[in-house]
Amino acid sequence: MEVFEITIALLLAGAALTALSKRLGTPYPAMVALAGAGLALVPGTPTLVLDPELALTLFVAPVLLDAAFDASLRDLRANWRPVAGLAIGAVALTIVVVAVVARLLVPDMSWAVAIALGAIVAPPDAAAATAVLKQLHPPYRLLVILEGESLFNDASALLIYRLAVGAAVAGTLSTASVVPLLLFVTVGSVVLALVLSRVIIFVTGRIQDVAIAVVVQFCGTFAVWMLAERLHLSGILTVVVFAMATARRAGDLIPARIRIPSYAVWEFATFVLNVLAFILVGFQLKGILSRIDSHTLIEYTGIAGAVCLATILARIAWVWGAAAFSRWLCRPGPDGKTKHQQTVALSKPTAAVVGWCGMRGIVTLAAALALPTGGAESAAFPYRDLVLFTAFAVVLGTLVVQGMTLRPLMNALQLKDDGSVEREVRLARVETLRAALNATAELPGDEMTGLLRRRYEVMLRRAEAERANADSSLHGEPVSDGRAFSFDVDIARKATSAERQRLVALRADGTIGDAAFQRVEQELDLEELDLQQLIPGSGAGEPA
Repeated sequence: MEVFEITIALLLAGAALTALSKRLGTPYPAMVALAGAGLALVPGTPTLVLDPELALTLFVAPVLLDAAFDASLRDLRANWRPVAGLAIGAVALTIVVVAVVARLLVPDMSWAVAIALGAIVAPPDAAAATAVLKQLHPPYRLLVILEGESLFNDASALLIYRLAVGAAVAGTLSTASVVPLLLFVTVGSVVLALVLSRVIIFVTGRIQDVAIAVVVQFCGTFAVWMLAERLHLSGILTVVVFAMATARRAGDLIPARIRIPSYAVWEFATFVLNVLAFILVGFQLKGILSRIDSHTLIEYTGIAGAVCLATILARIAWVWGAAAFSRWLCRPGPDGKTKHQQTVALSKPTAAVVGWCGMRGIVTLAAALALPTGGAESAAFPYRDLVLFTAFAVVLGTLVVQGMTLRPLMNALQLKDDGSVEREVRLARVETLRAALNATAELPGDEMTGLLRRRYEVMLRRAEAERANADSSLHGEPVSDGRAFSFDVDIARKATSAERQRLVALRADGTIGDAAFQRVEQELDLEELDLQQLIPGSGAGEPA
């Protein structure tokens, strides 16, 4: 009961700190990390040990699916070079640098333990960076690169993490089996994800109750992860591919009355999981502090500081080197043309921001918490206390140092939004409204149909005006809210269905990206719910 009471109090404190962080323009995980560190110093708080096998499943699976569901395949393909470079190259360099630093500072530490430590602290958490960046409206490509990196750097880092932890606990690792194992895990995870995506789409497309739909979504997420782990595949990669594949069909199958509340629940759940992760680390740190003396604490702090510095510098070195190489590839030749037309280099200001956005977060915490504690079936992970202490110090250090200086850096570099998403949103509004008008024109109409059609004509004229002149905003009131009329059910369904089909087609052919798709989809969801209130016999509990 005591742990529960403390958890409830800290969740409320986390909400208050998040509100404060938005006012200050800093990532809310930075504030929560400070609270988690303070928890370890509060006398009387209990020591809590989390089941290692539960840590990654509980904290990473839903958070990762939430991020992957919103990812844009079109934009990831367009930026695959920087995304792949960060997800593989930057992660590999960080692991090597951290492992070397750890071995130099702790000579008795095995290479397997040092590599595991490097893999734990290697993957940055884009959520912390984008929480600040989205308030500053940076170039959309910058957000795509950071969010795309966060999806795949977890998979690459945790694959190495699994191998290193196994080698550290067992004492041996066959290098000849590593490459075939990685190939099996990668291909198997993708195939499993695509199969499970079809299964979940089949199931969720037949659910009409909001509560049941949300439960199936959450249980399905954990089931995907656990099944992948049972088959000795990558839970991370499986969940990422599963979410991205499912998102391509969700717009067609999930009605607005389910999607809107389920999105709110997911947002709440990811926030709670982030807060709980820092709380649990605070509990674990208290146990570590109780087991070591002041001399050991100073030693741990020095090691953690060196590793934190190594992680920051390794990322900056990779980003600046890769960006410089891309700019060299993009240099014009003697004829004035660029030889590598498909390569889009990062500018120096953009590279500076990407290099500085290396805040670590929930994946690092979950991986550290998942280290074996020792028991009847497994041996304790060597240097577990040191690794956990160092991992939390890296998270805290990067969130505080980098997270709280990101806004001043952005303001100094003056990177501005290029307006690409807004242009696509305006285009999607025009196209979907035209589809609705075309759909209603094909049906026999009466006076009520004319009223509905005139509503769409007004909305279309407004959308066309906004697209033609993006600098002038038209915020006129609707001609009528329609509550005095009872629209024909088939007409309303035909119109909204045509809008959705056109929107999905725009995304499918690459005309718009997922950011614009999600904006307009939300508008259509609200429109659909509004129409449900206008249609006789259609209530919140019935699908329109």
